[in-house]
Amino acid sequence: MKHWQVVSLMLVIYDYIAVLAAYLAALWFRFDCSFNKIDRKYLDIYLKSVFIYAAVCIVIFALFKLYKSIWRFASYFELIKVILATVITGLGYFIVMNIAGLRMPMSYFMFGIVFQFILTLGVRFSYRFILLLRGRNNGKEEIKNKVILVGAGSAGQMILRDIKSAKETNEAVCCFIDDNPNKWGRLIDGVPVYGDRNKIIEAADKFNANKIYIAIPSASPEDKREILSICNNTSCEIMNLPGMYQLYTGEVSVSKMKRVQIEDLLGRDPIKTDLSAVYENLKGKVVLVTGVGSIGSELSRQIAAHEPKHLILFDIYENNAYDIQQELRKKYPDLNLDTIIGSVRDSRKIFQVFEDYKPDIVYHAAAHKHVPLMEDSPCEAVKNNVMGTYKTAYAAMVHGCEKFVLISTDKAVNPTNIMGASKRLCEMIIQAFAEKIKEGKANEIPQLFTHSVTKDIIESDKIEKALKEAKTKFVAVRFGNVLGSNGSVIPLFKKQIEEGGPVTVTHPDIIRYFMTIAEAVSLILLAGTYANGGEIFVLDMGEPVKIDTLARNMIRLSGFKPDIDIKIIYTGLRPGEKLYEEKLMAEEGLKKTLNDLIHIGCPIPFDINEFLQQLDGLLEAAYKNKVDMKERVQEIVSTYHPA
Repeated sequence: MKHWQVVSLMLVIYDYIAVLAAYLAALWFRFDCSFNKIDRKYLDIYLKSVFIYAAVCIVIFALFKLYKSIWRFASYFELIKVILATVITGLGYFIVMNIAGLRMPMSYFMFGIVFQFILTLGVRFSYRFILLLRGRNNGKEEIKNKVILVGAGSAGQMILRDIKSAKETNEAVCCFIDDNPNKWGRLIDGVPVYGDRNKIIEAADKFNANKIYIAIPSASPEDKREILSICNNTSCEIMNLPGMYQLYTGEVSVSKMKRVQIEDLLGRDPIKTDLSAVYENLKGKVVLVTGVGSIGSELSRQIAAHEPKHLILFDIYENNAYDIQQELRKKYPDLNLDTIIGSVRDSRKIFQVFEDYKPDIVYHAAAHKHVPLMEDSPCEAVKNNVMGTYKTAYAAMVHGCEKFVLISTDKAVNPTNIMGASKRLCEMIIQAFAEKIKEGKANEIPQLFTHSVTKDIIESDKIEKALKEAKTKFVAVRFGNVLGSNGSVIPLFKKQIEEGGPVTVTHPDIIRYFMTIAEAVSLILLAGTYANGGEIFVLDMGEPVKIDTLARNMIRLSGFKPDIDIKIIYTGLRPGEKLYEEKLMAEEGLKKTLNDLIHIGCPIPFDINEFLQQLDGLLEAAYKNKVDMKERVQEIVSTYHPA
């Protein structure tokens, strides 16, 4: 016999005796708590009926499965079952006794039901109560984590119960914080509500707290951001309950709390986009994504979710391509997906891809983006970024592609490094192609290729005809630093903090604009929807963030104190780096789109024919690895001023 079956058998025996004792006590209570005063006939009726009644009670209890519950986890559900079983058996006893003519005082049945309920329920919940007391006594000196719970609503109370029942977490809630003044100074399960959000820092010091759990899923983004900013001024580790979904589904527990991410502290609301237009734009289309790094991978995910006819991933780095390929195949088994390894610098390869797949929309994310590395290898920046864009854009145009979206950067604005200057050249290529197509002169665009095989292909009658009929809409999307992307400062800071520091910041005054990967991809997808040709789409990214402040916030979010637990070292600006990035050149100006946070930069005029001729010389110089590449780029990009 299993242990739980032995326990259940003992509980059956106890219940039987408890029912006998309950109704004997009721009879005793009815006659002034004196056995001598009990009328003999009532005692005889009790002895005739109670043993059968007790047996019936055992059967009813069994039907209610009261012998299969795990009573250390007894809850409201078990309480209801005990109440129902007791009332049903008590009423049945009363009815049967009266039908049989065995009259007993009414108080006998009333007190009997009450005593039976107390005795049968008490033994079941006493086990949990003893465990609770023992846990509290044993854990008084062992608790390592003192938690402040922000939010004394339903979610906060669920978190409190979860912490109290799971002692292995070694945590205890020291107080609640809630903005409702009606709750201040009162207790929730013995835990005081200390005050509103302005009391968080005071509470952290008073209770020596080292964790803060934010359990306010219904709060507005502004309120959450303000509370997070206040919490960030403590030395506590901060955890957050993501949203209302967990409350609706009942999934509110410590395990559902997430570490507060640095993007939660951005100085603006997340961009909300109407993706219905994106859905219509992508559904049933053949889409090509070049470069499947952090941005390209997220693009691929969101495109795959919008039912494209065919999705083609193109990248030179096989590891990135393999990872996103496996992810998409698992999540979208019916997706028509092809993953191709190749370089956008290889005109033969890129022409073959367009010839084989005939993509309707191209998202061109392939590029070298690391500023200091490109400063050391400027010819590679030109080969990959500039010529890679040119070759891909040309292939898209001659193969009848509908839209070509270039992924650009705010570093293209008044660039001080070759990477930013190369991306500005890419934008100028897009603008030049768009203008030539609008003029009906796409055939005047030079065929800048390094492979004779490609030249043979593009001089065919088929290509000549395609150039005359070219209608591809070329646009660029410009945005700032993407949180968590490859090469972003965020992963570097996280790694340095995990290693115990120091955290390296180039300059105490350096600032950057930041956005999340999801926001960047939403903008890129919308650009494809809004595209008319030649636009540079710009995101209003709110106020810029000081990198020094960012580093200090990340240290605090990890539960450490800047300059005390984790040192911050200033290393000086890197080659080509500037203190601030700009979203637009002063001459460009802005035009609105359907989304208030997305704008269009008016293109700076330049001599397109001269520019296209200059690119020919730049191509030759890049492939000859000329040492004066930066000077050559500066002659073409007037806003480029090398640091």
